Amino acid sequence: MAQQPSMTAVRAYVDAGTPRLAVETAPRPVPGIGDVLVAVRAASLTPTELGWPSTWTDRVGRDRSPVIPGHEFSGVVVALGPGTTGLGVGDPVFGLADWYRDGAAAGYLAVEARNVAAKPLTLSHADAACVPLAASTAWQALFVHGRLRDGQRVLIHGAAGGVGVFAVQLARSAGATVIGTCRSAGRAALLHDLGASEVVDVDRERFEDVGPVDLVLDLVGDDVAQRSWPLVRPGGTLVTVVGGVPRGRPRADARWVWFVVEADRRLLAELARSIDEGELRPVLGAVFPLYDAPRAFGAKLRGGVLGKVALQVVDED
Repeated sequence: MAQQPSMTAVRAYVDAGTPRLAVETAPRPVPGIGDVLVAVRAASLTPTELGWPSTWTDRVGRDRSPVIPGHEFSGVVVALGPGTTGLGVGDPVFGLADWYRDGAAAGYLAVEARNVAAKPLTLSHADAACVPLAASTAWQALFVHGRLRDGQRVLIHGAAGGVGVFAVQLARSAGATVIGTCRSAGRAALLHDLGASEVVDVDRERFEDVGPVDLVLDLVGDDVAQRSWPLVRPGGTLVTVVGGVPRGRPRADARWVWFVVEADRRLLAELARSIDEGELRPVLGAVFPLYDAPRAFGAKLRGGVLGKVALQVVDED
C-alpha cells in the first residue's frame, strides 16, 4: 500500500490541561465529498480558538487531538473531492475552515467547497487570510443580528482587533455613526481613518459616557456587555460574540444576541468584491512563518497587535 503523503503542520496537544503547539510532520488530508484540497499559502489565527470545545472534538464529541488550528486561509486549489463543483484546480481561493475539522495552519487543507470563494485579486495571500472569519463575523453581527441601518449609532468594543477593524468600516459604509473602544490612545488614528467618529481609550476614559446607541457590538467579553446594556436605546440590540447573558433587571424593550459566525460563499464573494473595489481593507498587524506559530499565538493573546496575525505557510509568488 502506498504511503499517504505528508506535510508540515502546526498541531495542538493538551498537556495536563494546558494547550501546547508543535510544528511537525502530519498526514496530508484527503478531500471528501464536496471538498476541495487547498495548498495553503497563508493562514490566520484567532487567539481564543484553543479554548473552543469544537477545536478538540468532532461533531459527536469524540476527542480528535492532536489538532491543526487556524480557521481562516488563503491558497490555491490543488484537487477536488467527489461531486465538487464551482471551483477548479489552480483557482486562488480564500475561505473559512470547519470548526470540527483540522484547520489551515499546515501545508494543505481539506475544506468544504461551499465555505470557499475566489480570493480578492488585490490582496496578497497573507492579507486575504485575515478576511474570512473576521469580516464575516463583523458583517453578520452588524446586519444579520444587529439590524444596523443608515443613521443609527453603533458602539464597537475591541474596535482595533481583527473583527473590530472590519466592523468599523462596514458600519461606516452603511451610514452609521461609529464609536469604537480600544486600550491605547495610539490606535485612535487608525480607527478614525477606518471611519470611527469617536474613539474611547478605555484605559483612561469611560465608554458609558458616550450616550445612548442603537447597537452595541461586544468583541471583548468580561463585564463589557453588562456595562453596555443600559446604553442600548429602546428597540436597540446588543450583539456579542463572546457569550454571556445580561444579569439583573431584564429589559423587554431591547434585544441581546450571542452568535457564532456561519461560513457563506456568497458573503465571501461580496467581501472580495468590496476589497477589490477599495471599499474595505484588512488590517494585518504581524506575519510569522509557520514554524513560529507558538510565538504568533502568544503575540495575539497578549493583545499588542493591531488587527490580525497571519502565518505565512509558503512565501508569496
